[in-house]
Amino acid sequence: MLSNLRETIQHASKNNCIVPGFNIFGYEDAISVVRAAEEMDAPVLLMTNKFAINFMPVEYWGKILGEIAKDARVPVSIHLDHGKDYETIARAIKSGYSSVMYDGSQLPIEENIKNTKEIVKLAHALDVSVEAEIGSVAYSDVSLEEYKPSFTKPEEAEKFYKETEVDWLAVAVGTVHKMQIQNADIKFDLIGKIKDKANVPLVVHGSTGISDEDLKKLKNCGIGKINIGTALRMEFGNTIRKEMEKNPQEFDRMYFTEKAMVKVKEKAKEKFRLLGF
Repeated sequence: MLSNLRETIQHASKNNCIVPGFNIFGYEDAISVVRAAEEMDAPVLLMTNKFAINFMPVEYWGKILGEIAKDARVPVSIHLDHGKDYETIARAIKSGYSSVMYDGSQLPIEENIKNTKEIVKLAHALDVSVEAEIGSVAYSDVSLEEYKPSFTKPEEAEKFYKETEVDWLAVAVGTVHKMQIQNADIKFDLIGKIKDKANVPLVVHGSTGISDEDLKKLKNCGIGKINIGTALRMEFGNTIRKEMEKNPQEFDRMYFTEKAMVKVKEKAKEKFRLLGF
């Protein structure tokens, strides 16, 4: 069933579990994630980032993922990840997305607040949940040299939340986008200080790089949502690569993607377990 998961994530942040948001890039990984969620009887977000919506228009994503969500036996949100401008976010909402993220993390805080308030006004009028970011989560991609990471400041998080009234707040506490190795240095003391200041479910991005033990610890820290992308992409791509090497005469793409879908579902279920489901 299609849901904005606002109340679900608020509940999770207070009850030792975290709702996962998985970045997906096609039907194959989207349906695999939903099947994993159904088997775990857990809510989930299907997220599309800028790479996905640059590859295929957000309107197409809304239709495809909307139908998958409606048919699901568990609550599913279609979520725009790292929306950078009002127009793109408005298009996503019009296309059926049930939650959106505005990422003004590279802007001065006052400009980030101003823009976020405009997004909140639009989205809340249509019962769409809003995530925003204060501080800036780093990227492992060296090509993003102009992207400036910075840890979230608790006082700024408090000011940001009070002035914008976002539903969820993404924070920078030691993770890095697109990490392939689980060695992120999570600043648990910083998370505690942010929670003391901002009474809102927190979101952690770049979670593929978090160790299994730290994922379990985060359940007790007021985290409501966690983003996972690279872990599934690695399962999908590595499985196809191995199968192509084993079967060089095979050319039917469905043969390869079906095997990758099994691995993606298994990896998603593994993450659900670690997050308390």
